[in-house]
Amino acid sequence: MALRIAGSTNKATQTSKLASQVTKQLQKAIPPLVAIFIFLVIWQILCSSPTAEFPSPLKIISDAKVQKYFLNPFLNDDDGKGLAFQLFASLQRVAYGYFFAATIGIALGVLTGTNKLMFEALDPIFQILRTVPPLAWLPIALSAVPSIGSVSKSEVAAIFVIFITSVWPIVINTTVGVQQIPQDYRNVARVLKLSGHKYFFKILFPAAVPYIFSGLRIGIGLAWLAIVAAEMVNAGSSDGAGGLGFFIWDAYNSGDLGQVVLALVYIGLVGLILDRLIGWVASLVVPAEQK
Repeated sequence: MALRIAGSTNKATQTSKLASQVTKQLQKAIPPLVAIFIFLVIWQILCSSPTAEFPSPLKIISDAKVQKYFLNPFLNDDDGKGLAFQLFASLQRVAYGYFFAATIGIALGVLTGTNKLMFEALDPIFQILRTVPPLAWLPIALSAVPSIGSVSKSEVAAIFVIFITSVWPIVINTTVGVQQIPQDYRNVARVLKLSGHKYFFKILFPAAVPYIFSGLRIGIGLAWLAIVAAEMVNAGSSDGAGGLGFFIWDAYNSGDLGQVVLALVYIGLVGLILDRLIGWVASLVVPAEQK
């Protein structure tokens, strides 16, 4: 009898906690939903005039092409490919560029952070290059990088733009994280005569990981910005088709501003998801005392 009562009490407690968590999440969702509603109302008022060049939200929703692309993201017919295919093309480029940026950025950051001479030599260069806008790299990439196997020149150029845009915050944050390792930790490593492998995984990486993920989080945002812009500029290339940036530019040239807005919603939501994904991975990797 006592066990049944205890079990019922535990279930009631778990239900109460779950209800409390759901209530908190709903309370958090209310302010942004209200803000979005107000924004849409203002947008509708400003663009409801017959002379308005930009479509209102109601006009966009009622647009047949917008409904077609929204309801069928996997569309693949004479009208073109749906947003799911365009999204996949953009994410594929981002994955390649961001992988190289993360790998090279962390390695270079560790080397720069542990070597004072290298830091003094390279940090000014990093600070200059990180201020260069993403699109400024595209002409250089198109003229300098070659095609690789079946991968076209414009495709390689887009991946390079993602890499060169997102690598700098990763390098700089990793460098700062390595430099912030307490001297006591270094002294302990010397006393214990830790090997380079053990020093990296036992001391350096755990101490620098919050900074590394801070750089990775900034980098993924810049990578997503860079690929959409690069695809828009590169849309006129004969081998540069595909991707959300290309879709936006093509819709704009066709006068379909509703499709442009729909693609922008996709871009914003995917960017938010990518940012939250890196944040979630960081919450699993970063030690609790460093959060």
